Amino acid sequence: MYVYNQVDQQLVDQRVEQFRDQTRRFLAGELPDEEFLALRLMNGLYIQRQAPMLRVAIPYGTFSATQMRTLAHIARTWDRGYGHFTTRTNIQFNWPKLEEVPDILAELAKVQMHAIQTSGNCIRNTTTDPLAGVAADEIEDPRPWCELIRQWSTLHPEFAYLPRKFKIAVSGGPNDRASSRVHDIGLELVRNEAGETGFKVLVGGGLGRTPFIGKVIREYLEPLELFTYLEAILRIYNLKGRRDNKYKARIKILVAALGIDEFRRLVEDEWQHLKGGELRLTEAKVQAMKDHFQPFAYDAAAASDTTLQQALASHEDFRVWYERNTQPHRVAGYRIVHLSLKPLLGAPGDITHLQMDVVADLAEAFSFGEIRATQDQNLVLTDVQQKDLFAVWQRLRDNNLARANINTLTDMIVCPGFDFCSLANARTLNIADQINQLFDDLDYLHDLGDIQLNMSGCINACAHHHIGHIGILGVDKKGEDWYQITLGGSATENARLGKVLGKAVAADEVAGTLKVILDTYLSLRQEGESFVEALDRVGIEPFKAAVYEPV
Repeated sequence: MYVYNQVDQQLVDQRVEQFRDQTRRFLAGELPDEEFLALRLMNGLYIQRQAPMLRVAIPYGTFSATQMRTLAHIARTWDRGYGHFTTRTNIQFNWPKLEEVPDILAELAKVQMHAIQTSGNCIRNTTTDPLAGVAADEIEDPRPWCELIRQWSTLHPEFAYLPRKFKIAVSGGPNDRASSRVHDIGLELVRNEAGETGFKVLVGGGLGRTPFIGKVIREYLEPLELFTYLEAILRIYNLKGRRDNKYKARIKILVAALGIDEFRRLVEDEWQHLKGGELRLTEAKVQAMKDHFQPFAYDAAAASDTTLQQALASHEDFRVWYERNTQPHRVAGYRIVHLSLKPLLGAPGDITHLQMDVVADLAEAFSFGEIRATQDQNLVLTDVQQKDLFAVWQRLRDNNLARANINTLTDMIVCPGFDFCSLANARTLNIADQINQLFDDLDYLHDLGDIQLNMSGCINACAHHHIGHIGILGVDKKGEDWYQITLGGSATENARLGKVLGKAVAADEVAGTLKVILDTYLSLRQEGESFVEALDRVGIEPFKAAVYEPV
């Protein structure tokens, strides 16, 4: 993973002291509320429904055991003993005291972490595939490119006050596990006809109250021109994006208004002044960054281990976990291990300080000291030898991190909702509990197969409900919570928005409605057919009839 140099460290340290002084002046009444607002947002600090919330950046989801231990220390020292992982692979602390936030930031800086640009109208944390570097199907590890983008975009003076927040995702190949098509800019590593690696560039994706799937603006971009082209896109957006209405300020609205052809023309015209200039990358700089992400020293003898098969044959619970929560690694003898942060009756994405310490220990002992956060609000140990899987499972099981539900219905993406968020208009965590209680049978969940359930507490769509196989949106109706259901969304290379099933259902009917939908799927599916495949074949009408016109 990337390691700070002296300049990086100095920048982060100085930012901490700058914000310490800003906070002191605000608390002393020397800095008006409206001026402090933009300053705290640029340092990841929100004021939520019950307390301040600090969002800490985990660039492209990769962090170390040492950094995890610092997060655990922060959780028990300045918070209420836990943190919350988000769909942007960041972590949030929901209960810090405003006057103590600079101390938290100083502690983060000691381990090369920060909260810079995790909020505000700027370029946010760049995300990527959680399996980057270990997936057999990727063209190239996208993380070096993510780090280059992070360095280019951090405190960029021209893009510090964009019309609205801006998000970039990078996919390592044709199988898009980065949701790049629902980002302001999506970058997909591709090969051209000459076999050269570059980027397909998409623009104008995004969710929220007006969701769009990104459109291809350039089929192939020479990789060394990455910054020049990104700069051209951002300049056009910064100049022409709306600032009079925050609901129409995202780049997706501009692209839709102009049309992709006209937007492309404007960008290409601007690019003529930039490409080949001082922003053009050099092979040496790219290679220097790639050197930070070289493969680990894998053990060639790992593939000859026979103890895994013995453990699988002897322990049924371990076998079930192995089949659901691990997947193949590109190196023989290793597996990718998914840690479920979706326990029964626990808030999705939450992790206690004790669990953080356990994960740090496991990463150091069994996965080269590295951890990944995912857009599904889970964690991944990417490099575990097969012979160590049983020991890892035992430790995870003993610490409530081994629920065998990865990619099942209960592996839900859920925002904190009305209980925490000042923007939400409906609760979500109680509905997640309701769903967990009804669907606690692992055999049933595994029989259903892979299903992505996403639930948002408001139209801002922080939980990406539009692109869930099943999406749930909480809405307020005269002071009561109701829930709109969509079916058929996808965040993959075939990204699409779900279709509304029908009228919203009451809070106490959500889990029961899902049961009707899933039972309908089981009655209609053909052999080996997934939920989405069955929905594509039969359409939404049979599901609508089952929910709203029961016999």
